[in-house]
Amino acid sequence: MLIKTGKEIRSDEITPRDLYLNRRQFIVAASAATAGALLGRFDAPFSPPAAIAGEKLNNIKKSSYSTAEKQNSFKDITHYNNFYELGTNKEDPAENAKYLTTRPWTVAVEGEVKKPKTYDIDALMKLAPLEERIYRMRCVEAWSMVIPWVGFPLSSLIKLAEPTGNAKFVQFVTLHDPKRMPGQRLPIMQWPYVEGLRLDEAAHPLTILSVGLYGEVLPAQNGAPIRLVVPWKYGFKSIKSIVKIRFVEKQPPASWNLMQPQEYGFYSNVNPEVDHPRWSQATERRIGEFLRRKTLMFNGYGEQVASLYSGMDLKKFY
Repeated sequence: MLIKTGKEIRSDEITPRDLYLNRRQFIVAASAATAGALLGRFDAPFSPPAAIAGEKLNNIKKSSYSTAEKQNSFKDITHYNNFYELGTNKEDPAENAKYLTTRPWTVAVEGEVKKPKTYDIDALMKLAPLEERIYRMRCVEAWSMVIPWVGFPLSSLIKLAEPTGNAKFVQFVTLHDPKRMPGQRLPIMQWPYVEGLRLDEAAHPLTILSVGLYGEVLPAQNGAPIRLVVPWKYGFKSIKSIVKIRFVEKQPPASWNLMQPQEYGFYSNVNPEVDHPRWSQATERRIGEFLRRKTLMFNGYGEQVASLYSGMDLKKFY
């Protein structure tokens, strides 16, 4: 999939953030007032979101795991997205975000655990202290961003669930609801979207469940109300809008790996030495920058995660 460079906007050329948020909140309010006339291209019913992007999250701690690199702008992060459930073009998720209502919402934790439980999203957001994690994020399409996520370590939920000795992997499942996710009306892949990690990857301190970015409620186009973030893997592993987390004994299916296994491996670690069959992974384009930069092994998190793959052939287990 090619980057539409003509539509990219440099971070230093965008509308000031405060003005942008005020304008966006006004547009949301106006849309709610005229919902009957704004059914959208998919002709799905409009419902105002339960918590609009811009609502502040409280008591956020700064994390020592954060990079000091320059963050991408709020507009970069929220208007240049891969989220096929809301459309296949980069601009579609922001346009169709209005359909993805996030209340009520529950996340079921099940499978090989001693304490299965279904969590209401608001209770889940209070499961552990929220942290800001500024992570480099690398897309398999060879572009990248630096994003200030807000969330908590997935390990906090794993500890509460108490996996049994049979649990070797964790599977994640996205919401399947074509009314709220109009892209699911298109037969472009198997729905719902599914992903998986080895249990040790899921429990790693860098792996988080995100509920926000830039200190605010996670926008729908970025995977509201809760998504996975695994910064040393390509972006499609960081599954969005999660409704189920299953602990399983065998390697679970993963959507892109199911659809095109020759192009998308289960592990999908960022690796400049293993090219995608149709393009090089040796360099990347940071959104908002003109020049390309070298891709870092494990997206620059090798010191923290390389030991997870000791002895593995990373070209075979790509």
